Amino acid sequence: MSQFRLQLDLQWFAGEKTESATPKKREESRKKGQVAKSMELPAAFILFFAFFSFYLFGGYMKDKMVNMFRHVLLNELTMNVTVENIQVLFSNLVIQGMFLLAPIMIITLVIAILGNYLQIGFMFTGDPLMMKFNKINPIEGFKRLFSMRVVIDFLKSFLKLSIIGYVVYSTLWSEKEKLLALSHTPLEQTFTYIASITLSLGVKIGFILIVLAIFDFIYQKYEFEKSIKMSKQDIKDEYKKSEGDPLIKGKIRQRQRQMAMQRLMQEVPKADVIITNPTHFAVALKYEAGRMQAPVVLAKGKDYIALRMKEIAKEHGVMTMENKPLARAIYAQVEIGEAIPADLFQAVAEVLAYVYKVKGRTS
Repeated sequence: MSQFRLQLDLQWFAGEKTESATPKKREESRKKGQVAKSMELPAAFILFFAFFSFYLFGGYMKDKMVNMFRHVLLNELTMNVTVENIQVLFSNLVIQGMFLLAPIMIITLVIAILGNYLQIGFMFTGDPLMMKFNKINPIEGFKRLFSMRVVIDFLKSFLKLSIIGYVVYSTLWSEKEKLLALSHTPLEQTFTYIASITLSLGVKIGFILIVLAIFDFIYQKYEFEKSIKMSKQDIKDEYKKSEGDPLIKGKIRQRQRQMAMQRLMQEVPKADVIITNPTHFAVALKYEAGRMQAPVVLAKGKDYIALRMKEIAKEHGVMTMENKPLARAIYAQVEIGEAIPADLFQAVAEVLAYVYKVKGRTS
């Protein structure tokens, strides 16, 4: 019973998502449009810089607007009212209005792009636009409606409204005397004063929203990292899919070794002599006068492979000689297919001379 419980505990821990997401999982999530992103951060930057741009381009916009109305009041009121004249007047007003709003529109566009790029970089995916039936599932929708994320979003909205409400209230309360005196103030000064308060409130609220949006981005990043966490079993399964099953890879390597050994053993019958350790090392040598400048190693091996080389040599009548130092030296210094180095010429030549003598050959 205790062993069964232990197995259940191990399975539960293996399935618990405690590991950070792998790069492959992050890439797959990004392709699906799942990234750490705060929708409030770009909106807060847009609000702040839109109001701030009035400080930078307020004079320009004021002059443009005054000139536009002056031109209409001085030159266009006496024109003949025809379809063509109205179209020309409307076109001119639209063009002047575009030039009037161009600075704010350009700043808003640039800030909107930067606000998203700084969070997630360049990303284009159509996966979120695809039809998914779980999005219209009423049960899933009911779960999302009463999820913890909805509660947190409500608390964030309540916190924002509370802070912004306090800032607006404190700002207007500090200006109450001037506000009450507006009834005795000339119209131009009234507009100027209201505009200054509006810009001041806009910049303050925009800055506050930026600070809150930064905290929201940190929270969204935390939630994202939590949502893509993986269990140890998930990581193992991903490794198997990307790298292949270790058991299958082991069998493939074993088969490769077997094929390599077969090719190795096919070279042994072609050798002139097998030099052995006698049990740990074996080296197969061949020399053809006129075709080879030095003897060549056809095959070599240790332990089990050395034993198999000696058995195959015996089956095919290849002479085997025991020379421990020479066998070790050739095995360590010379690879298969390479010629014997000069420092081993003398020792190998003596072995081959003996082999040729026994076989009745001359070198």
